[in-house]
Amino acid sequence: MLGKYPVDPPVVLAPMAGITNVAYRRLCAEQGGGIYTCEMVMTRALIERNPKTTRMIQFHESERPRSLQLYGVDPVTVRKAVEMVVDEDLADHIDMNFGCSVPKVTRKGGGSALPYKRRLFGQIVAAAVEAAAPSGIPVTVKMRTGIDDDHLTFIDAGLAAQDAGATWVALHARTGAQRYSGEADWEAIARLKDALSVPVLGNGDIWEADDALRMVDQTGCDGVVVGRGCLGRPWLFADLEAAFRRRSGGRSDSHGADLEAGAIGADDRVMPSLREVAHIMRRHARLLVDWYTDAGDPVPEGRSLRPEKRRNITAEEHGCADFRKHIAWYLKGFSIGGEQRKALAMVSSLNELDDRLDALDLDQQFPREVLGKPRGRTNSPAKVHLPEGWLDDPEDDTVPAGADVEHSGG
Repeated sequence: MLGKYPVDPPVVLAPMAGITNVAYRRLCAEQGGGIYTCEMVMTRALIERNPKTTRMIQFHESERPRSLQLYGVDPVTVRKAVEMVVDEDLADHIDMNFGCSVPKVTRKGGGSALPYKRRLFGQIVAAAVEAAAPSGIPVTVKMRTGIDDDHLTFIDAGLAAQDAGATWVALHARTGAQRYSGEADWEAIARLKDALSVPVLGNGDIWEADDALRMVDQTGCDGVVVGRGCLGRPWLFADLEAAFRRRSGGRSDSHGADLEAGAIGADDRVMPSLREVAHIMRRHARLLVDWYTDAGDPVPEGRSLRPEKRRNITAEEHGCADFRKHIAWYLKGFSIGGEQRKALAMVSSLNELDDRLDALDLDQQFPREVLGKPRGRTNSPAKVHLPEGWLDDPEDDTVPAGADVEHSGG
Protein backbone atom coordinates (compact mmCIF):
# COMPACT_ATOMS: atom_id res chain seq x y z
CA MET A 1 0.00 0.00 0.00
CA LEU A 2 1.01 3.60 -0.61
CA GLY A 3 -1.10 5.43 1.93
CA LYS A 4 -4.65 4.42 0.99
CA TYR A 5 -3.65 3.35 -2.52
CA PRO A 6 -2.77 -0.26 -3.38
CA VAL A 7 0.42 -0.70 -5.38
CA ASP A 8 -0.66 -3.54 -7.66
CA PRO A 9 1.35 -4.51 -9.57
CA PRO A 10 4.37 -3.37 -7.52
CA VAL A 11 5.73 -1.23 -10.36
CA VAL A 12 6.73 2.45 -10.31
CA LEU A 13 7.53 4.64 -13.30
CA ALA A 14 10.78 6.45 -12.47
CA PRO A 15 10.75 10.23 -12.80
CA MET A 16 12.63 11.25 -15.95
CA ALA A 17 13.32 14.86 -16.86
CA GLY A 18 11.48 15.93 -19.99
CA ILE A 19 9.75 12.54 -20.24
CA THR A 20 7.33 11.76 -17.42
CA ASN A 21 4.94 14.66 -17.94
CA VAL A 22 1.15 14.34 -17.83
CA ALA A 23 0.95 13.01 -21.38
CA TYR A 24 3.47 10.21 -20.92
CA ARG A 25 2.12 9.19 -17.53
CA ARG A 26 -1.39 8.88 -18.97
CA LEU A 27 -0.09 6.89 -21.92
CA CYS A 28 1.72 4.41 -19.68
CA ALA A 29 -1.18 4.12 -17.25
CA GLU A 30 -3.47 3.18 -20.14
CA GLN A 31 -1.30 0.12 -20.68
CA GLY A 32 -1.01 -1.27 -17.16
CA GLY A 33 -1.22 -0.59 -13.46
CA GLY A 34 1.39 0.93 -11.21
CA ILE A 35 2.52 4.24 -9.72
CA TYR A 36 3.37 6.92 -12.26
CA THR A 37 5.61 9.69 -10.93
CA CYS A 38 6.03 13.17 -12.39
CA GLU A 39 9.32 14.78 -13.27
CA MET A 40 11.56 15.89 -10.41
CA VAL A 41 10.82 19.44 -9.23
CA MET A 42 12.83 21.70 -6.95
CA THR A 43 11.33 22.54 -3.59
CA ARG A 44 12.44 26.18 -3.85
CA ALA A 45 10.91 26.51 -7.31
CA LEU A 46 7.67 25.02 -6.01
CA ILE A 47 7.23 27.44 -3.13
CA GLU A 48 8.27 30.37 -5.35
CA ARG A 49 5.57 29.25 -7.83
CA ASN A 50 7.96 29.11 -10.76
CA PRO A 51 5.73 28.94 -13.89
CA LYS A 52 7.65 26.00 -15.33
CA THR A 53 7.28 24.10 -12.07
CA THR A 54 3.58 24.88 -11.88
CA ARG A 55 3.14 23.31 -15.30
CA MET A 56 5.29 20.29 -14.38
CA ILE A 57 3.19 19.38 -11.34
CA GLN A 58 -0.10 19.30 -13.20
CA PHE A 59 -1.99 16.02 -12.97
CA HIS A 60 -4.84 14.71 -15.07
CA GLU A 61 -8.11 14.06 -13.27
CA SER A 62 -7.69 10.34 -13.93
CA GLU A 63 -4.37 10.13 -12.04
CA ARG A 64 -4.62 8.50 -8.62
CA PRO A 65 -2.43 8.55 -6.73
CA ARG A 66 -0.89 11.80 -7.89
CA SER A 67 2.80 11.06 -7.41
CA LEU A 68 5.16 14.02 -7.06
CA GLN A 69 8.95 13.87 -6.79
CA LEU A 70 10.72 16.65 -4.92
CA TYR A 71 14.39 17.64 -4.78
CA GLY A 72 15.76 19.81 -2.02
CA VAL A 73 18.90 20.37 0.03
CA ASP A 74 17.59 22.55 2.87
CA PRO A 75 15.28 20.90 5.45
CA VAL A 76 13.50 24.22 6.06
CA THR A 77 12.65 24.67 2.38
CA VAL A 78 11.66 21.01 2.03
CA ARG A 79 9.25 21.37 4.95
CA LYS A 80 7.68 24.50 3.44
CA ALA A 81 7.29 22.78 0.06
CA VAL A 82 5.59 19.73 1.57
CA GLU A 83 3.34 21.96 3.67
CA MET A 84 2.34 23.68 0.43
CA VAL A 85 1.57 20.32 -1.17
CA VAL A 86 -0.62 19.45 1.81
CA ASP A 87 -2.37 22.81 2.13
CA GLU A 88 -3.16 23.08 -1.59
CA ASP A 89 -3.84 19.36 -2.17
CA LEU A 90 -1.23 19.13 -4.91
CA ALA A 91 -0.38 15.42 -4.63
CA ASP A 92 -1.23 12.12 -2.93
CA HIS A 93 2.36 10.84 -2.70
CA ILE A 94 5.72 12.55 -2.29
CA ASP A 95 8.94 10.91 -3.42
CA MET A 96 12.25 12.47 -2.36
CA ASN A 97 15.07 12.46 -4.91
CA PHE A 98 18.52 11.51 -3.65
CA GLY A 99 19.67 9.81 -6.82
CA CYS A 100 20.24 12.49 -9.44
CA SER A 101 23.86 12.52 -10.61
CA VAL A 102 23.96 15.52 -12.97
CA PRO A 103 26.66 18.07 -12.04
CA LYS A 104 24.32 21.05 -11.56
CA VAL A 105 22.64 19.07 -8.77
CA THR A 106 25.55 17.29 -7.09
CA ARG A 107 27.90 20.29 -7.08
CA LYS A 108 25.37 21.93 -4.75
CA GLY A 109 25.22 18.88 -2.51
CA GLY A 110 21.97 17.48 -3.89
CA GLY A 111 20.91 14.23 -5.48
CA SER A 112 23.32 11.33 -5.09
CA ALA A 113 25.78 13.54 -3.17
CA LEU A 114 23.44 14.27 -0.28
CA PRO A 115 23.14 10.90 1.55
CA TYR A 116 26.84 11.16 2.39
CA LYS A 117 25.88 13.91 4.84
CA ARG A 118 24.03 11.56 7.20
CA ARG A 119 22.53 14.09 9.59
CA LEU A 120 21.44 16.49 6.85
CA PHE A 121 19.91 13.62 4.89
CA GLY A 122 17.95 12.43 7.92
CA GLN A 123 16.76 15.96 8.69
CA ILE A 124 15.46 16.43 5.14
CA VAL A 125 13.52 13.16 5.11
CA ALA A 126 12.15 13.81 8.60
CA ALA A 127 11.05 17.33 7.60
CA ALA A 128 9.12 15.96 4.64
CA VAL A 129 7.52 13.14 6.64
CA GLU A 130 6.49 15.44 9.51
CA ALA A 131 5.02 18.05 7.17
CA ALA A 132 3.07 15.39 5.24
CA ALA A 133 1.80 13.53 8.32
CA PRO A 134 -1.34 15.62 9.02
CA SER A 135 -2.77 14.72 5.60
CA GLY A 136 -1.60 11.11 5.61
CA ILE A 137 0.47 11.66 2.47
CA PRO A 138 3.17 8.96 2.29
CA VAL A 139 6.77 10.02 1.73
CA THR A 140 9.20 7.71 -0.05
CA VAL A 141 12.90 7.96 -0.89
CA LYS A 142 14.80 7.16 -4.09
CA MET A 143 18.59 7.02 -3.98
CA ARG A 144 21.73 5.47 -5.46
CA THR A 145 24.26 3.22 -3.78
CA GLY A 146 26.59 6.13 -3.10
CA ILE A 147 28.78 8.81 -4.58
CA ASP A 148 31.30 6.31 -5.90
CA ASP A 149 32.75 2.93 -4.92
CA ASP A 150 34.82 4.57 -2.16
CA HIS A 151 31.82 6.38 -0.69
CA LEU A 152 28.89 3.97 -0.52
CA THR A 153 25.98 5.30 1.51
CA PHE A 154 22.92 3.18 0.76
CA ILE A 155 22.73 1.10 3.95
CA ASP A 156 23.17 4.04 6.34
CA ALA A 157 20.87 6.22 4.24
CA GLY A 158 18.23 3.50 4.02
CA LEU A 159 18.23 3.06 7.79
CA ALA A 160 18.05 6.83 8.30
CA ALA A 161 15.14 7.12 5.87
CA GLN A 162 13.35 4.28 7.66
CA ASP A 163 13.93 5.91 11.07
CA ALA A 164 12.59 9.20 9.71
CA GLY A 165 9.34 7.54 8.66
CA ALA A 166 9.75 6.89 4.94
CA THR A 167 7.11 4.51 3.57
CA TRP A 168 9.58 2.77 1.28
CA VAL A 169 13.10 3.15 -0.06
CA ALA A 170 13.90 2.69 -3.75
CA LEU A 171 17.49 1.96 -4.75
CA HIS A 172 18.98 2.61 -8.17
CA ALA A 173 21.80 0.10 -7.87
CA ARG A 174 24.50 2.31 -9.36
CA THR A 175 26.74 4.95 -7.82
CA GLY A 176 26.55 8.57 -8.87
CA ALA A 177 29.93 8.14 -10.56
CA GLN A 178 28.58 5.30 -12.70
CA ARG A 179 25.80 7.53 -14.04
CA TYR A 180 24.09 5.13 -16.52
CA SER A 181 27.12 3.05 -17.40
CA GLY A 182 27.92 -0.59 -16.71
CA GLU A 183 25.57 -2.96 -14.95
CA ALA A 184 23.42 -2.26 -11.92
CA ASP A 185 24.57 -4.00 -8.74
CA TRP A 186 21.49 -5.98 -7.81
CA GLU A 187 23.36 -7.48 -4.84
CA ALA A 188 23.19 -4.03 -3.24
CA ILE A 189 19.41 -4.17 -3.47
CA ALA A 190 19.45 -7.53 -1.67
CA ARG A 191 21.70 -6.10 1.05
CA LEU A 192 19.40 -3.13 1.56
CA LYS A 193 16.36 -5.40 1.71
CA ASP A 194 18.06 -7.46 4.43
CA ALA A 195 18.86 -4.31 6.41
CA LEU A 196 15.44 -2.64 6.37
CA SER A 197 11.98 -3.50 7.63
CA VAL A 198 10.15 -1.06 5.33
CA PRO A 199 9.60 -2.13 1.71
CA VAL A 200 12.56 -1.84 -0.65
CA LEU A 201 12.12 -1.25 -4.39
CA GLY A 202 14.83 -2.07 -6.92
CA ASN A 203 15.84 0.00 -9.92
CA GLY A 204 18.39 -0.58 -12.66
CA ASP A 205 18.57 -2.64 -15.87
CA ILE A 206 14.91 -3.60 -16.10
CA TRP A 207 14.51 -3.80 -19.86
CA GLU A 208 11.80 -6.49 -19.96
CA ALA A 209 9.16 -7.83 -17.58
CA ASP A 210 11.29 -10.93 -17.09
CA ASP A 211 14.05 -8.70 -15.70
CA ALA A 212 11.63 -7.36 -13.08
CA LEU A 213 10.70 -10.85 -11.90
CA ARG A 214 14.35 -11.88 -11.88
CA MET A 215 15.25 -8.86 -9.76
CA VAL A 216 12.53 -9.71 -7.24
CA ASP A 217 13.66 -13.35 -7.12
CA GLN A 218 17.35 -12.52 -6.76
CA THR A 219 17.09 -9.64 -4.28
CA GLY A 220 13.84 -10.21 -2.40
CA CYS A 221 12.82 -6.62 -3.14
CA ASP A 222 9.17 -5.69 -2.78
CA GLY A 223 8.75 -4.01 -6.15
CA VAL A 224 10.55 -2.41 -9.06
CA VAL A 225 11.13 1.07 -10.45
CA VAL A 226 11.31 1.25 -14.24
CA GLY A 227 12.99 4.10 -16.09
CA ARG A 228 14.78 3.87 -19.42
CA GLY A 229 13.30 0.46 -20.27
CA CYS A 230 9.93 2.01 -21.11
CA LEU A 231 11.25 4.71 -23.44
CA GLY A 232 9.44 4.24 -26.73
CA ARG A 233 7.68 1.25 -25.16
CA PRO A 234 4.82 2.32 -22.89
CA TRP A 235 3.32 -1.14 -23.44
CA LEU A 236 6.08 -2.49 -21.17
CA PHE A 237 3.67 -1.75 -18.32
CA ALA A 238 1.19 -4.22 -19.82
CA ASP A 239 3.94 -6.83 -19.81
CA LEU A 240 4.86 -5.99 -16.23
CA GLU A 241 1.30 -6.24 -15.00
CA ALA A 242 0.81 -9.56 -16.77
CA ALA A 243 4.09 -10.91 -15.38
CA PHE A 244 3.25 -10.03 -11.79
CA ARG A 245 -0.27 -11.44 -12.22
CA ARG A 246 1.18 -14.73 -13.41
CA ARG A 247 3.63 -14.68 -10.52
CA SER A 248 0.79 -14.32 -8.02
CA GLY A 249 -1.30 -16.97 -9.76
CA GLY A 250 -3.98 -14.54 -10.88
CA ARG A 251 -5.29 -13.48 -14.26
CA SER A 252 -4.00 -10.42 -15.97
CA ASP A 253 -6.41 -7.57 -16.50
CA SER A 254 -3.95 -5.22 -18.17
CA HIS A 255 -5.56 -2.40 -20.04
CA GLY A 256 -3.69 -2.44 -23.34
CA ALA A 257 -6.10 0.34 -24.15
CA ASP A 258 -4.25 1.83 -27.07
CA LEU A 259 -3.09 -1.27 -28.87
CA GLU A 260 -5.30 -1.74 -31.90
CA ALA A 261 -7.50 -4.78 -32.32
CA GLY A 262 -5.39 -7.83 -33.05
CA ALA A 263 -2.53 -6.85 -30.76
CA ILE A 264 -0.89 -9.59 -28.77
CA GLY A 265 -2.82 -10.07 -25.54
CA ALA A 266 -1.46 -8.98 -22.19
CA ASP A 267 -1.07 -12.63 -21.12
CA ASP A 268 1.93 -12.78 -23.45
CA ARG A 269 4.78 -10.40 -24.11
CA VAL A 270 3.46 -7.42 -26.06
CA MET A 271 5.30 -7.06 -29.36
CA PRO A 272 3.23 -4.66 -31.46
CA SER A 273 3.58 -4.36 -35.19
CA LEU A 274 4.77 -1.05 -36.60
CA ARG A 275 1.13 -0.24 -37.38
CA GLU A 276 0.26 -0.62 -33.71
CA VAL A 277 3.34 1.34 -32.67
CA ALA A 278 2.28 4.14 -35.03
CA HIS A 279 -1.14 4.14 -33.35
CA ILE A 280 0.49 4.63 -29.94
CA MET A 281 2.80 7.31 -31.32
CA ARG A 282 -0.21 9.25 -32.57
CA ARG A 283 -1.87 8.89 -29.18
CA HIS A 284 1.26 10.11 -27.40
CA ALA A 285 1.59 13.18 -29.62
CA ARG A 286 -2.10 14.01 -29.20
CA LEU A 287 -1.80 13.81 -25.41
CA LEU A 288 1.18 16.18 -25.51
CA VAL A 289 -0.74 18.67 -27.66
CA ASP A 290 -3.70 18.46 -25.28
CA TRP A 291 -1.38 19.12 -22.33
CA TYR A 292 0.12 22.23 -23.91
CA THR A 293 -3.35 23.38 -24.93
CA ASP A 294 -4.60 23.04 -21.36
CA ALA A 295 -1.55 24.95 -20.09
CA GLY A 296 -2.88 27.91 -22.03
CA ASP A 297 0.28 30.02 -22.19
CA PRO A 298 2.01 30.62 -25.54
CA VAL A 299 5.63 29.58 -25.86
CA PRO A 300 8.09 32.07 -27.38
CA GLU A 301 10.19 30.82 -30.27
CA GLY A 302 13.54 32.25 -31.29
CA ARG A 303 15.11 33.56 -28.10
CA SER A 304 18.15 34.79 -30.04
CA LEU A 305 16.00 36.87 -32.38
CA ARG A 306 15.05 40.50 -31.90
CA PRO A 307 11.67 40.87 -30.15
CA GLU A 308 9.92 41.94 -33.35
CA LYS A 309 11.15 38.75 -35.06
CA ARG A 310 9.80 36.41 -32.40
CA ARG A 311 6.45 34.66 -32.50
CA ASN A 312 4.43 32.47 -30.17
CA ILE A 313 4.33 28.88 -31.32
CA THR A 314 1.05 27.03 -31.01
CA ALA A 315 0.29 24.27 -28.54
CA GLU A 316 0.27 21.81 -31.45
CA GLU A 317 3.72 22.90 -32.60
CA HIS A 318 5.06 22.71 -29.06
CA GLY A 319 3.51 19.30 -28.43
CA CYS A 320 4.93 17.89 -31.66
CA ALA A 321 8.35 19.37 -30.95
CA ASP A 322 8.29 17.74 -27.51
CA PHE A 323 7.30 14.43 -29.09
CA ARG A 324 10.25 14.38 -31.52
CA LYS A 325 12.70 13.06 -28.93
CA HIS A 326 10.55 9.93 -28.51
CA ILE A 327 10.50 9.00 -32.20
CA ALA A 328 13.86 7.21 -32.34
CA TRP A 329 12.93 5.15 -29.28
CA TYR A 330 9.60 4.09 -30.77
CA LEU A 331 11.16 3.12 -34.10
CA LYS A 332 14.24 1.35 -32.72
CA GLY A 333 14.91 -1.83 -34.70
CA PHE A 334 12.30 -1.27 -37.40
CA SER A 335 13.42 -1.10 -41.02
CA ILE A 336 13.02 2.58 -41.84
CA GLY A 337 15.18 4.65 -44.17
CA GLY A 338 17.31 7.50 -42.97
CA GLU A 339 15.34 10.13 -44.87
CA GLN A 340 12.07 8.88 -43.38
CA ARG A 341 13.52 8.99 -39.87
CA LYS A 342 14.85 12.49 -40.46
CA ALA A 343 11.48 13.69 -41.73
CA LEU A 344 9.68 12.22 -38.72
CA ALA A 345 12.16 13.91 -36.39
CA MET A 346 11.12 17.29 -37.82
CA VAL A 347 7.31 17.04 -37.65
CA SER A 348 5.52 20.17 -36.47
CA SER A 349 1.85 19.16 -36.69
CA LEU A 350 -0.35 16.15 -35.99
CA ASN A 351 -1.37 15.94 -39.64
CA GLU A 352 2.26 15.89 -40.71
CA LEU A 353 2.96 13.13 -38.19
CA ASP A 354 0.05 11.12 -39.60
CA ASP A 355 1.33 11.56 -43.14
CA ARG A 356 4.90 10.57 -42.25
CA LEU A 357 3.76 7.49 -40.37
CA ASP A 358 1.36 6.43 -43.13
CA ALA A 359 4.27 6.48 -45.58
CA LEU A 360 6.09 3.73 -43.64
CA ASP A 361 5.83 0.00 -44.20
CA LEU A 362 3.43 -0.46 -41.29
CA ASP A 363 3.09 -4.23 -41.72
CA GLN A 364 6.49 -4.85 -40.12
CA GLN A 365 6.47 -7.07 -37.06
CA PHE A 366 8.16 -6.02 -33.86
CA PRO A 367 11.97 -6.47 -34.09
CA ARG A 368 12.75 -9.15 -31.52
CA GLU A 369 16.46 -8.36 -31.66
CA VAL A 370 15.93 -5.20 -29.59
CA LEU A 371 14.37 -7.09 -26.67
CA GLY A 372 16.47 -6.92 -23.54
CA LYS A 373 18.73 -4.20 -24.96
CA PRO A 374 19.47 -0.91 -23.14
CA ARG A 375 17.44 2.11 -24.17
CA GLY A 376 17.87 5.82 -23.57
CA ARG A 377 20.98 7.29 -22.01
CA THR A 378 24.13 5.20 -21.82
CA ASN A 379 27.30 7.00 -20.87
CA SER A 380 30.71 6.57 -19.30
CA PRO A 381 31.56 6.81 -15.61
CA ALA A 382 32.58 10.27 -14.47
CA LYS A 383 33.78 11.98 -11.33
CA VAL A 384 30.90 13.36 -9.28
CA HIS A 385 31.06 17.15 -8.91
CA LEU A 386 30.77 18.04 -5.21
CA PRO A 387 30.84 21.21 -3.11
CA GLU A 388 34.29 22.10 -1.82
CA GLY A 389 35.15 20.04 1.26
CA TRP A 390 32.00 17.92 0.95
CA LEU A 391 33.76 14.68 1.88
CA ASP A 392 35.56 16.11 4.92
CA ASP A 393 32.87 15.37 7.52
CA PRO A 394 29.84 13.13 6.87
CA GLU A 395 28.24 14.35 10.12
CA ASP A 396 28.28 18.02 9.09
CA ASP A 397 24.67 19.14 8.55
CA THR A 398 25.45 22.59 7.15
CA VAL A 399 23.38 23.39 4.08
CA PRO A 400 25.79 24.28 1.23
CA ALA A 401 25.82 27.97 0.33
CA GLY A 402 23.58 28.69 -2.65
CA ALA A 403 22.31 25.12 -2.76
CA ASP A 404 18.69 26.06 -2.48
CA VAL A 405 18.49 28.94 -4.95
CA GLU A 406 15.51 28.63 -7.29
CA HIS A 407 17.00 28.65 -10.77
CA SER A 408 15.46 26.16 -13.16
CA GLY A 409 12.03 25.05 -12.07
CA GLY A 410 12.78 21.39 -12.43
